[in-house]
Amino acid sequence: MRALVLSDFLSAVETADSPTTDDLLDVFLEWAAAAGFELYPHQEDAVLNLLAGDNVVLATPTGSGKSLVALAGLFATAAQARRSVYTAPTKALVSEKFFELTATLGVDRVGMVTGDASVNPSAPVIACTAEILAQRVLRSGTDTPAALVVMDEFHYYADRERGWAWQVPLLELPKTQFLLMSATLGDTTRLQQDLSRRTSRHTQLVASAERPVPLDLAYRETPLLESIEKLLEEGKKPVYIVHFTQKQATSQAQSLTSLKVLNPQEKEAVKEAIHGFRFDTPIGKDVRRFVLSGIGVHHAGLLPKYRLLIEKLAQQGLLQLICGTDTLGVGVNVPIRTVLFTQLHKYDGRRTRVLSVREFQQIAGRAGRRGFDEYGSVWVQAPEHVVENKKAELKAADNPKKRKKLVKKKPPDRGYAHYDVKTLNRLWQGRPEQLRSSFAVSHAMMLNVLDRPGDGCAAMKHLLVDNHEPRTRQRQHIRRSVSIFRSLVDAEVVEVLDKPDWLERPVRINLDLQDDFRLNQPLGLFAVEALLVLDKDASDYYLQVLSVVESVLEDPTVILLAQRDKARDELLSQMKAEGVEYTQRMQRLAEVTWPRPEAEFLDPAFAVFARSHPWVGYQRPSPKSVVREMCELPYTFNQYVSRYGLKRSEGVLLRYLTDCYKALMQTVPADAVDSNLEEVIEWLGAMIRKVDSSLVDEWEKIRSL
Repeated sequence: MRALVLSDFLSAVETADSPTTDDLLDVFLEWAAAAGFELYPHQEDAVLNLLAGDNVVLATPTGSGKSLVALAGLFATAAQARRSVYTAPTKALVSEKFFELTATLGVDRVGMVTGDASVNPSAPVIACTAEILAQRVLRSGTDTPAALVVMDEFHYYADRERGWAWQVPLLELPKTQFLLMSATLGDTTRLQQDLSRRTSRHTQLVASAERPVPLDLAYRETPLLESIEKLLEEGKKPVYIVHFTQKQATSQAQSLTSLKVLNPQEKEAVKEAIHGFRFDTPIGKDVRRFVLSGIGVHHAGLLPKYRLLIEKLAQQGLLQLICGTDTLGVGVNVPIRTVLFTQLHKYDGRRTRVLSVREFQQIAGRAGRRGFDEYGSVWVQAPEHVVENKKAELKAADNPKKRKKLVKKKPPDRGYAHYDVKTLNRLWQGRPEQLRSSFAVSHAMMLNVLDRPGDGCAAMKHLLVDNHEPRTRQRQHIRRSVSIFRSLVDAEVVEVLDKPDWLERPVRINLDLQDDFRLNQPLGLFAVEALLVLDKDASDYYLQVLSVVESVLEDPTVILLAQRDKARDELLSQMKAEGVEYTQRMQRLAEVTWPRPEAEFLDPAFAVFARSHPWVGYQRPSPKSVVREMCELPYTFNQYVSRYGLKRSEGVLLRYLTDCYKALMQTVPADAVDSNLEEVIEWLGAMIRKVDSSLVDEWEKIRSL
């Protein structure tokens, strides 16, 4: 077993006296040879530089063995009794790497922290999301215990919403060695120079590597179903069918169940593999039917336990078709031979646009399984209207009358961005765009930095003027930071001391707040101040607190729209029964929205708050009732999903419930929690764990082996 071999090797090294770099390299290469790994030249280059103490930027293609390089670094650091941290952008990828590292390095040496789950957090090797590491770094600065940080999928550095988390460790950990990995980094010259300056280490770029499994490319002008059948016939499976909405992915999985994907023996193997699995939420029956047909569905709307099941079945070779979104582009280990794009454009929250070079190559790179495939395939569907027009032309080719009717061709659907084979070639051959800094300042960042030992104000100033942002944006961040600091002081969340305390802090978080107090929402401070004016003796006080907290959480749009539609349907039925005329019905329906409890309090309260807190800009609280509604009715998770038809979005609901739970635990001051609210918090936490505790369950299973 590879896992036992490396674990034993590591144990032997740990008992040796002061192993040298050469010793560590020899032991790792010995293990790799025994395990059947033959390192590529670029892997050897990266490992040598890493063990020599250099920073390494590993920009090699997907499937070229970046994980093995990371393992070498983690192995060497653990052998020297130092701590290392592996980060990734998603909880799914973190959990996958956690289980992988646990099996390789041993259960006692690896821990995981994702924000929702904490497993063995004092272990020498920690797998965590990038945000978790960034928050720890903000709180502890250079004292953060991390001799080596491995940052996987480092192209998220440029992500508009989350890029700050990839940048903060680079800014704040001058004593740390870094391994930055991604297949789509673009030009990294400036990044290398900056990292060398900050850490006083040489930073080596390793990028000259060919894909171990070459890819072929095809532009298809046939209907999607025909393309899928062709791939199955040619044995180019498993196939990942890429959609850009969760609804399209699930609908496609449903439509493919009519195909004969598995033979009887393969179906029996799937039945055996899923025996005992709890398909106990509304989407569960659909997922079970899909997998029994050899079809998987994978997107963020699914509960983690279903995504984990799909990944495991795919790794066992039991699924031939997987319908999903571009979530697999972030490195989740699902073996795929062919990637089939249903289109080359997506709606990014602002507009519909063609994919960037990085986005396309990140997804396309998932094709081809090292050790299984001689080559992988990337097929791209032409726009649907182009396919239909071509099909009609072929039908009418020998019929003059039909050719006349084809003068007016089918136009593209709404929400279309033009692409063709030239677009595909540009994406295929292009170099990924250069990474651009995406720094941001928030209340959570400010509180974490100010509460660290030492002069948090000086640390915050350094963070604001010595980041990767252009000077114009740095000035914007500075102005915002000043406004946030003043508002925190005015709200008595931050206390300015007459003289530094025993930790040498000139300011500190108010001692009356709970130890894990956080303002993780942009308007978290408004929630704290709004809670102060509520009547704690009111019978519905705990419900009012719920509404205040929910108003500052990010809107779960799919849930709110479902609430609105349900309310409109009920009102429409009532008005029809009452004989209300059509025009009046339409007017009244247009006024219906989702429940907005306490809006009459929250809206004017925020108007007052905004006058003295100009940093809020265009942000506004959004009154809503999801947790409150579940509490009042009351509803179980499954009942709520069924009421609003949310089975395709169970993961969205679970994430929202988790966010609310964490906000109740960390943002509501302890003295604002009465007995009723305490019961609600306990109920909510128990429900979340009951719905999906797959990560903790899996770890417990490993521990018992």
